[in-house]
Amino acid sequence: FLVRDTRRAIQEAAKKHCFVCSKTGATITCWEMGCDRSFHLPCTPQGECVTQFFGLYRSFCWEHRPQQAVQPHPRQNNTCSICLDTVEDKASYKTMVCPACQDARFHRHCIQRLALHAGICFHCPCCQNRELFVMEMLTMGIRMSKRLRPSWESEPAVGPSDQRHSRCDASTCLCPGGRKHTEEEGPWKLLLCGSCAAEGTHQHCSSLESSTSSWECEGC
Repeated sequence: FLVRDTRRAIQEAAKKHCFVCSKTGATITCWEMGCDRSFHLPCTPQGECVTQFFGLYRSFCWEHRPQQAVQPHPRQNNTCSICLDTVEDKASYKTMVCPACQDARFHRHCIQRLALHAGICFHCPCCQNRELFVMEMLTMGIRMSKRLRPSWESEPAVGPSDQRHSRCDASTCLCPGGRKHTEEEGPWKLLLCGSCAAEGTHQHCSSLESSTSSWECEGC
């Protein structure tokens, strides 16, 4: 009976349409009672959905996802504490805030990359708080790795202070200017993985549509 029920569940999931890309095979359904939105895991960033990688592994659509209750302290420069690029001046799906110091703010893809590289040593890059910070990040859908030592202890080139990734990692790069060439718009716009930000691709090299604003690498 268990095998039969599993097959039936797979068959039913295969018929569901992703509310983000409209294709079938959307196996993730919003946890909120009465919400029938389903989506693919790779479509999570584009649909601004949240999947919690702990406990019951609950997933939520953009409407019902958990929201950060804290707002960052006002400051002159609205920059990410990790990559130093501009962020919003308030908490949102793409901009996250440390619940402890409420001063550190960062892009979702930046803190996701840090979580994967830091492993069990993951903490706020500014105030060093761990317990409150980690629980908040997990609730907001940040996935942690189980590595015992941060990757930059053995790989100095990779770390929270490193420059953002800036090359196309597609198996075949089609850009005439090479893997490191990038443009703000068009087929040679470089997209970084929405989860780890450690790999990138030109839109054209991965056959992405011009309207695509997020992308997930094969490893994520």
